[in-house]
Amino acid sequence: MRQGSRSAMLAGVAEFVGSRSADRSLRVAVDGPPASGKTTLADELAAVLGHRGRPVLRATIDDFLVPRDRRYARGELSGEGCYRDAHDHAALCRMLLDPLGPGGDRRIQLAAFDAFADQPLPSHPIVAADDALLIFDGVFLMRPELRSRWDLTVFVQTSFATTIVRAQQRERAIASQAAIARRWTKRYLPAQELYFAEARPAATADVLVNNDDFRRPSWQIRAAGQTGC
Repeated sequence: MRQGSRSAMLAGVAEFVGSRSADRSLRVAVDGPPASGKTTLADELAAVLGHRGRPVLRATIDDFLVPRDRRYARGELSGEGCYRDAHDHAALCRMLLDPLGPGGDRRIQLAAFDAFADQPLPSHPIVAADDALLIFDGVFLMRPELRSRWDLTVFVQTSFATTIVRAQQRERAIASQAAIARRWTKRYLPAQELYFAEARPAATADVLVNNDDFRRPSWQIRAAGQTGC
């Protein structure tokens, strides 16, 4: 893996993404554990690519949740519930990924569910440009039922210890340090362990970014078909 400045990493990843299938829509997953920095990376990547003139769409798995009673049916601290029950993958494919894929009509909806209101959003589809580039961030994006829907995948790799520290810094105004650590160790990290065992995202992503050092990340861009770390 190469290590350097954050701007160098973003330039390299943006060049790789931007060079692929410039004449049609492209679906790019930015995957990683909670608090790994995947949303920040997706925002940065979208900004760089947008400045280069490509029409960019941004969306997140947080807008494709299922209702709260279904998300927590196995318990609020269930790792298995977090992995298997939290997201509406059928809606994600139907409303966004499949319409942007080969043969799709490009009529899309970038969000399906309002987590604060705990209810579905009204249908307001838009028509994406022929060469639209979707940058989509979230957890568990390379799970088996979604893997074939992505044209490119980026996995943001961060140690679990780092994610807990970042979560405690990010959420200190709304929860105690102990409560955050408990939720991470009981729900989020066991869910990630299930995901790693089932999908091996770090070994199969097209781009691997180690984000433990936010200012000087390490990254690897893999040739087509290449796997491994």
